[in-house]
Parts: sequence; C-alpha cells; structure tokens
Amino acid sequence: MKEHKNEFYIIATPIGNLEDITHRALKILTEVDTILCEDTRVTRKLLQHYSITTPTESYHAQASENKENSIIERINNGMTFGLVSDAGTPTISDPGVRLIHRLWEECPSTKITSIPGASALITAITTTGFIGNQFTFYGFLPHKKGRNKIFNEIEQSSRMSVFYESPHRLLKTLLELNNRFGDNRNIAVGRELTKLFEETVRGTAQEVYLFFKENPEHVRGECVIIIDK
Repeated sequence: MKEHKNEFYIIATPIGNLEDITHRALKILTEVDTILCEDTRVTRKLLQHYSITTPTESYHAQASENKENSIIERINNGMTFGLVSDAGTPTISDPGVRLIHRLWEECPSTKITSIPGASALITAITTTGFIGNQFTFYGFLPHKKGRNKIFNEIEQSSRMSVFYESPHRLLKTLLELNNRFGDNRNIAVGRELTKLFEETVRGTAQEVYLFFKENPEHVRGECVIIIDK
C-alpha cells in the first residue's frame, strides 16, 4: 500500500430539496480546490444557497480524454477535487465512473473518498413497503436494443427490480409493464422525490398504468420505478 499524497472526493448532493446535504459534504465543498460538475449552472444554485465560492469546472458524461488528462495532471501536482453530479450520488447512473477508474489505474497515491448522501434509488425503495432486502438495479433502460431482454429478466426475477425513467417515456414503460404483469405484480413509481410535489404511486402494474394514463398532469419529473418480486 502506498502513502496517499492527494485526495479526490465523490460528493453526494441533494436530489431535490437543497437541505438534504450533509455537514461533511458542505465542509469538503468549501475546502477542495475545484468542484467538477455535471452542469456548473445546476451546481451553482446549490453553492450559492450555502454561500460557497469554490471554483467550478464542467465534467460530464461526454467529457473528452484530454479533459480527464488535464484533471489527472493537476491531481498529480497536488490539487484536490470534488466531484458532483446534478443530483444525488455521482457514478450511480451519473458521470464520473470512467474518471474514478483512471484514478485507480494512473494515480495510485490518490486517496478516493466518497461523501455519502442522497440517492434517488434508495429514497424510492424505502417508501414502497415491498418486503425483501435484495434488488437488481438497471439504471436507465435502453430505448430499443436490449430493452426486451431486461423486461424478460425482470419477469423471471425473484428479487425486486429498480430502474430510472424519464417523464416522456413513463407511460410507454408502464404500458409495457401492464402488458406483462397486469394484476399479477405490484409496482411503485416514485417521482419528484424530496420536492414539493413528491409522490409515490403504488399498486398493481395495471392500476399504476391507469393512474398515470388518466392523470397526465402527474407525468412530470424524473421517476424511479420499483417492481416487486
């Protein structure tokens, strides 16, 4: 084991309510040299809310290899970075995992520390009342190729299944689940989590589909879908 000379922080930020951030996260955000952001405009709202003036820099899923090379070079020169996504915990269906992989391979003296906090995945599961502590997380489902294979896996699974969905694909996805499960499997949709219009809709696949079909005003915000085993 080598002595750690540099530090890199993975920092969870709120998924909606700006108060859902730890004291430790705020402390680290003020202490690092630079904050790497999925979208600096989004992160700036959080920083302004807590009067944090640390410089920010864009780092997103489409970041180039040259961008990562620049970050790694500065880390090797002693700079400390904090990595945040627009909401929740970085690298979990969010940018950052490629950079973390490179740090392990190319910067072995860098200490990588995760500052835990909000996660839409865990927040949504806790509200369902579905019994069992095992689940499979699929992130965002593919739009076409591989989608049917995943639904087949979910249908045969003995664990809860969880994935993220955007509002403009929600009804299509719920229709697919209704066609497969109807009244035979319970599901839940958590949306606008921690925000003013936070909502969890729970019932059979058919009931949940019909709810959103008949109440289009509720088809808003990023969603987490949980399918009971």
